Amino acid sequence: MAWGEIKLNDGNSIPSVAFGTWTLGGGAQATDYVDQAISVGFSHIDTAQAYRNEAEAGKAIRESGLKREEIFITTKFSGRDGLDIETSIQNSLKYLGVEYVDLYLIHHPRLATPDIPTAWAKLEKIKQDGLAKSIGVSNFGVRDLQILVNSAKIRPAANQILLHPYVHAQQLPIVEFGKAHGIVSEAYSVLIPLTHQKGGPVDKPLNAIASRLNAKPEQVLLAWAKAKGVVVVTSSTKKERLEGYLDAGDLELTTADVAAIDAAGAKGARQQTVRAFVKRAAVAGLAAAVAFGVCGYLGIDLI
Repeated sequence: MAWGEIKLNDGNSIPSVAFGTWTLGGGAQATDYVDQAISVGFSHIDTAQAYRNEAEAGKAIRESGLKREEIFITTKFSGRDGLDIETSIQNSLKYLGVEYVDLYLIHHPRLATPDIPTAWAKLEKIKQDGLAKSIGVSNFGVRDLQILVNSAKIRPAANQILLHPYVHAQQLPIVEFGKAHGIVSEAYSVLIPLTHQKGGPVDKPLNAIASRLNAKPEQVLLAWAKAKGVVVVTSSTKKERLEGYLDAGDLELTTADVAAIDAAGAKGARQQTVRAFVKRAAVAGLAAAVAFGVCGYLGIDLI
């Protein structure tokens, strides 16, 4: 399981694959799924205020028997219940049952109120107070990151973003900006081409590479993200899939493999743009036809 760790700009290290709790919901089943992920080898748990399962994740972590330093915990300020950042981090620590988190993120730039510099200063204090070892952001674009970098006393360690082949070209400037400023990119929803957009252009290279490497397409997709140098946040309720995700860290893709997936992703993105345009045009055409019909019925001449 060669996922390894990535060095952050503050000297800390982050496991390069994480189990995310976004889709798990709450209750005992969420605890069971986090426990299962830990049992198969995940040492990085990614949760958030908004997921409403920090307490369940914390219970699984405590019951795992692992020492605190053996598990990396990420959580996020999501503005839940209108609470401020200072109250939110205290609540997250209480729910998780820990004295600190390894990484604390602002979940979205719109939550950085009244502005990014002011909100970030609060995260800097959280780090200085030892409540979070590292601090970062999520879903920040280049403009948001530029504002942050210009004002920060402590640079963000990470930026967690949507990343898969169909949005790679769109998100690449964010990843490149991060590299230029020492900000590690984390990728969520990497498997969307297989879970929600199956049948697109990316399927062909994934299947060909998987056949050659005696692997599964989802493993190839995770290996593609790993080759991009990002931290991968993924999830499943199936034990065998989680084991396969960890095994994907051992896959070695060639430069040509990565380029083929990139190209297929770009092709798929163009197709999606065309389909969206045609759909909007069809809706506009229908609206126009209705308008002409109504005007004709009312005896109004539009020509």
